[in-house]
Amino acid sequence: MQLLEGKSAIVTGASRGIGRSIAIEYARFGANLVINASRLSEELEQTANMVREQGRLCEIVVGTVNAADTAKAMVAAAVEAYGKLDILVNNAGITNDKPLLMMSEDDFDDVLAINLRGVYQCSREAIREMMKQRSGRIISISSISALSGRSGQCNYAAAKAGIVGFTKSLAREMGKFNVLANALFVGVIDTNMVWRMAPAAKKEVEKSIPLNRIGKPSEVAGPCVFLASDLSTFVTGTTINVSGGGYV
Repeated sequence: MQLLEGKSAIVTGASRGIGRSIAIEYARFGANLVINASRLSEELEQTANMVREQGRLCEIVVGTVNAADTAKAMVAAAVEAYGKLDILVNNAGITNDKPLLMMSEDDFDDVLAINLRGVYQCSREAIREMMKQRSGRIISISSISALSGRSGQCNYAAAKAGIVGFTKSLAREMGKFNVLANALFVGVIDTNMVWRMAPAAKKEVEKSIPLNRIGKPSEVAGPCVFLASDLSTFVTGTTINVSGGGYV
């Protein structure tokens, strides 16, 4: 069953990790893709090739998501290549963890620019097309840091909490156009951030999760497939907790 057959999707931050996994799963379930990262890299091209190996089409748009020109280019690429835009996944994000007293204004602003302003820019451009179609899905990746906070993450937690309020307001605005907006509270996932952990620290994190393990990127991609598909036509303005019970 091809849940996303004939759909077109944009996935930001798709060069590796969660973004790559979402793009590949979307292709596996039938969608054609526009993928994005802040710079062209071998990793981004590998993601595109993995999508194409699923028998789907894939366009690449390079640029930072907080720039209006990047958002416009992604939407234009989807419409030009596929005739429409059905799904936007706001996944791109950065971290710059420091105690607040050591966090400069630039440290704070840079994280909010990508993690929150990027969601604004990309969503704002995507809904222009979706409103004309009277259909669409906006899916944004938040974090359990938005719920519980984390030492050294005043900037990151603020941005990820902002995504939740943004998503709820967008859902209210766009419901009459059949454009659904949802988010995911994502826990600790096996990405490059986890790879940098010391083994002892990683074990402590695992012990704090009721499932006793760190999540896989594909386990975030699965709920994103659900939210993009016709299985979720009455789901909007909500956030799914994908943390293995890391926040309950």
